[in-house]
Amino acid sequence: MRIIVLFNLKPGVDPAAYEQWARTTDMPGVRALASVSDFRVHRVTGLLGSEAASPYAYAETIDIVGLDPFLADVASEAVQKVAAEFQAFADAPLFLLTEDL
Repeated sequence: MRIIVLFNLKPGVDPAAYEQWARTTDMPGVRALASVSDFRVHRVTGLLGSEAASPYAYAETIDIVGLDPFLADVASEAVQKVAAEFQAFADAPLFLLTEDL
């Protein structure tokens, strides 16, 4: 199962500060979870075939072994701390649950 997260930064948030936090805190922390098989953060650079701006500046992909184990990991105090830090950066992120066809 893969979770796709689409988001922009809150007004006034420095992208360099967010990206440094993502590299040093978010990515290593999420990747260390037993329920996560892969986690990547992407800066969105445009829309294929269009000059229009993307509606989102960032996308994350979180590959998980299962929803229940992931939710159990996310409930921990350490992950809740990182999640609160993420919420301070991200403006109304969308968490999309997906499954392979």
